[in-house]
Amino acid sequence: MKFKEVLGIDIGGSGIKGAPVNTKNGKLLDERHRIQTPQPSSPENVAKTINELVKHFKWKGAIGCGFPAVVQNGLVYSAANVDKSWINTNAQKLFSKATGLPVWVLNDADAAGLAEAKLGAGAGFKGAMIVFVVGTGIGAALFTDGRLYPNLEVGHLDMRGQDQDWESYASDATRKREKLDMEAWGKRLYEYFSYIEFLFSPELIIIGGGASKKMDKFKEFLDLKAKVLPAHFLNEAGIIGAAMAARVNLKDG
Repeated sequence: MKFKEVLGIDIGGSGIKGAPVNTKNGKLLDERHRIQTPQPSSPENVAKTINELVKHFKWKGAIGCGFPAVVQNGLVYSAANVDKSWINTNAQKLFSKATGLPVWVLNDADAAGLAEAKLGAGAGFKGAMIVFVVGTGIGAALFTDGRLYPNLEVGHLDMRGQDQDWESYASDATRKREKLDMEAWGKRLYEYFSYIEFLFSPELIIIGGGASKKMDKFKEFLDLKAKVLPAHFLNEAGIIGAAMAARVNLKDG
């Protein structure tokens, strides 16, 4: 037997948000609750925030967490938008200990990608598809015929001839920091997605994260070969996908 209702949590560089999810249809079972990411965003501080979300929902079941890093078997191997002390931390064990509940942790973009690939804008799509999460950073999840290649992390690719990565050039956080208008930001996203097309030749690109709510303002600047769609679940895809991953990987005891 598998969990059907799971508390999905999306851990980001600026906010940690969650909601109980019906993992069969992707519907949130309660209003999403967001808590500002603690500073410093150390393992101990984030674990306390996760427990605050659990208490907010009076949750007693399984938890799925999307985390902004390379995550393998619960272990964190990178830390671009969180405290560096996360590297080599077992997030899964830490969150389970903090909450007293079964927890599954995966890369945050992979979580959002799962929601869109299985239930959202990419449901039923056969071929190469990349789901981008554009917010504080840029995450990406690559699918071929519905199968995930985990921990892609192509937002951290170096820009050709530049001493910076694409995330620092084209993320939504950069747009806000540099006060870019939608045309200027859209053209930066076009540069980035064009480079991704050169590397991976996706047939479908789905844009999620905070950027998904603004697509009508910059989509005209994305003259790409791939079909481009906004995430069906918008900025809630990470919550839903994290819950779905927990349902698949945790057994209901």
